[in-house]
Amino acid sequence: MGDHVHVRLSQGLSVSEEGELIEHSRCRCGATWTKVFDADGGQPEQPSR
Repeated sequence: MGDHVHVRLSQGLSVSEEGELIEHSRCRCGATWTKVFDADGGQPEQPSR
């Protein structure tokens, strides 16, 4: 058998009380992850034209 490779499937986004964006992901094997993005860490992104 081969090695297992985690595939991150998006489970949604949420916002913490501190205003941070939180990304929730999971793998089909049951592993879960959260990634936190600091909203105060920079300038807003500009839309591409």
